[in-house]
Amino acid sequence: MEEHTIVVDGDIIIGNHSDIKYGLIANSVILGERVQVSGDMVTASDIRIDMWSQIGGNVKTDTDAYLGEFITIDGKLIVKGDLDIGNDVKINGGFEAKGWIVVRNPVPVMVYLFLYISELLRLGKDEEVEKALEGIEDNFEIIGDVAMIVPNGSKISIDSIRVPAHAVIGNNCRLVGNIRASSLEMGDGTTLYGSIRTIEDIVIGENNTIHGNLISRGKVHINEGSHVLGEINADSISIHESARVDGIMRAARGIEFERNEDETISEHELMELDV
Repeated sequence: MEEHTIVVDGDIIIGNHSDIKYGLIANSVILGERVQVSGDMVTASDIRIDMWSQIGGNVKTDTDAYLGEFITIDGKLIVKGDLDIGNDVKINGGFEAKGWIVVRNPVPVMVYLFLYISELLRLGKDEEVEKALEGIEDNFEIIGDVAMIVPNGSKISIDSIRVPAHAVIGNNCRLVGNIRASSLEMGDGTTLYGSIRTIEDIVIGENNTIHGNLISRGKVHINEGSHVLGEINADSISIHESARVDGIMRAARGIEFERNEDETISEHELMELDV
């Protein structure tokens, strides 16, 4: 996450009714219905935008673009491939397309796949469904191994990252904003400039740096090498002995310190050792 842009070394999928106060740079981008993106969108592969979405900047793709009905683009649209465009689309900065231009309402790729598989299930063709899923896994390249998937109704701004359910953060990410989710799992080598607040558990992987507090009604687990610059407030805390917490740790059900040989040190034992 840069100052004005989210950069993903892969693909981005944003669910319906989400609000993204950033621009997007990725391999490909898929937006659901009524999604708002404040900045520019730049992709090396396809862009698919569903109906009633709004883009606050320019849209540029090196391949094809699929725009649903009633979309608004405040900037310029540049498409180096083909353009499928629905009715009542507003492009305030004009557009360029080097390939074919077809005026129709393109079916979003996820909707198409859902309808296709649903019809096969209705017809009782279980074997065909398995073959279709295998073909999607082998050949469907819109969603790659590396992706940013934003659930429906999420909000991402410079101040906060809000998701309605479980949040999963991968390895080697750089994130800005206070995260609010029902629960959270973080990979390794990630830096977060903000705090984390959840209702359920928080799991922090190895060698992460969090410039804020961890607050949870559930359990907080921190693996080796991670550094929390703020406080931790939770129902219970489990932390590796090599992890570091600069602030106060509070846990109603106690604190456990882990060692590499799978031994744990309780809060009471730690006090006895005068560590």
